[in-house]
Amino acid sequence: MNAIRDPNDLNERLRPRILPRPRDAALYARAQREGLSELQARVLAGRLPGYRGELDPLVSPSLRHLAHPEKLADGRRAAERIAQAVVDGEHIGILTDYDVDGITSHVVIRRTLHELFGVPEAKLHSLIGHRIHDGYGISLPLVERALALKPRPSLVITADCGSSDEPRIARLAAQGIDVVVSDHHALPVEGPPPSAHAVVNPTRDDCDYPDPTIAGCMVAWLVMSLTRSVLIEWGVLAQATPKLSPWLSYVALGTVADCVSLGGSPANRAVVTHGLALINRMEAACWRAMAQRLGADSVPFDAETLGFQMGPRINARSRLDDPYAALHFMLAADDVSAARHLDTLDQDNQSRKAIEADMTEEARALAMPALSANEPAVVVFLEDGHAGVQGIVASRLVQAYGRPALVLTLAAAPGMLTGSGRSIEGLHLRDALQRTFELAPEALPRFGGHRGAAGVGVPAERLDAFKAAFLTAVAEQLGEAELYPRILTDGDLAPEQLSLATLEELQAVGPFGREFDPPLFQGEFVVERLRPVGADGTHLMLELSLGAVTHRAIWFRALTPGEVPAFGVGDRLRCAYKLNRNRWRGRENLQLMIEHAEQG
Repeated sequence: MNAIRDPNDLNERLRPRILPRPRDAALYARAQREGLSELQARVLAGRLPGYRGELDPLVSPSLRHLAHPEKLADGRRAAERIAQAVVDGEHIGILTDYDVDGITSHVVIRRTLHELFGVPEAKLHSLIGHRIHDGYGISLPLVERALALKPRPSLVITADCGSSDEPRIARLAAQGIDVVVSDHHALPVEGPPPSAHAVVNPTRDDCDYPDPTIAGCMVAWLVMSLTRSVLIEWGVLAQATPKLSPWLSYVALGTVADCVSLGGSPANRAVVTHGLALINRMEAACWRAMAQRLGADSVPFDAETLGFQMGPRINARSRLDDPYAALHFMLAADDVSAARHLDTLDQDNQSRKAIEADMTEEARALAMPALSANEPAVVVFLEDGHAGVQGIVASRLVQAYGRPALVLTLAAAPGMLTGSGRSIEGLHLRDALQRTFELAPEALPRFGGHRGAAGVGVPAERLDAFKAAFLTAVAEQLGEAELYPRILTDGDLAPEQLSLATLEELQAVGPFGREFDPPLFQGEFVVERLRPVGADGTHLMLELSLGAVTHRAIWFRALTPGEVPAFGVGDRLRCAYKLNRNRWRGRENLQLMIEHAEQG
């Protein structure tokens, strides 16, 4: 049923397949021997192929599994330079990316310098680029902004950016400004930027830190933690100076939203687990404002709340406008100001959704020639598209077509295009772009990113050359792999397993996120009731029976506006679904979240 019947039929190639997730048999057996239930073992074995390490750091995440920041190459050198700036009363620039990872990194650095190290607010300068006008990283406009500050900072600390910005770092250094880079993006082939005072990046070849998958906010947290240790060693701070543990709430948000691995990474799993526990204390105004906005039934927050509720709102501001409202929201001292800033983020998020819908529709139309030709990736240029929504649209294309996607729009610089890409399992996107550069260097003067996501700058006149080189690079990595939308499930559940107890059993092996997807199951149900819901009738509320028991289910974006369901009461549906806890007025019930369904 799941095999492609006619590889030349476009509709057949684009039909989503509900497939069982490949399972590591050795890990499946070992997990059960070590005390996990069959279902928990099934989940682990489907997400960690080839994993032979200890299970305890993954299934029982703990901060004791974090490696010491001294293991970071240049970590001590970075910490000592920041400590010296604190001691000497220097003005310090904090330069970060504009997305959630960058904003949370900014909060960690700023709060540490001010609240723990005593640096006056007047000596801290926030430098966050505008996505449209400045672009990613240490852009030239940001450099000029830093140089124009009076008094000018003598130290700039970056987070979530800087590894590929040697020319701009050199300009700052030439003006007497030391730059300490903290980042997690892949380094260029020539290595760390030589003009930086220090470059802390776990992906460095000479770095002993055991986990290169940590997010930028985690790198920033480690650097600032090490700086605290240095200041204590120097006698500047007391031994009793609080640690940075409370800031792990921000690190959890940045880690989830930046889609770094939550698979075989004890560090990422530990900080998300610990950070969620901190967030759910609701001690910061930003968390309380979000809980108020989402409703009482949204608490306690989980990783999905961070990834699908908080993350998009913070990202929306930088996608459409400047990112400072997001920073002010995260730093809000009281509930009133937090709610006011959240209003701004909400408005931007609604605008982002409308723009995204229009761009996705256009991108899907432009993708048809590539799909008809069975090209291994989709590259589209949206002449009137908004640069801030490229990545989301690329994700929609990946989901729809099961192949890597790059979405380009006009850049602020004349004659240039800017683009964001998203990948699939089996393709390292940043490596593919490196190979693209080798094949056509003039067509890709700027790029960066990691395995799953990346950004590019392409001269408009070189777009065809870029696309040809990129398709070649992708084909070299993917080989003869068949590309179509895959919906990988963890198999069937018995009727008696459709319960809140099963949901709790699954949550015990969380948190879930990138490379450790939330459990997804498949099964055949009979439709007992259905009705379209939502403002435009695009969602479906269902009652589905399996055996003698009927369950409520919701299928978001099941229909297009005005569309009528192709099935009705009494029909059998083969569904891919998640288990979900539906809270309503203090009561909890099981609800099925339908991801995909087809008539059985």
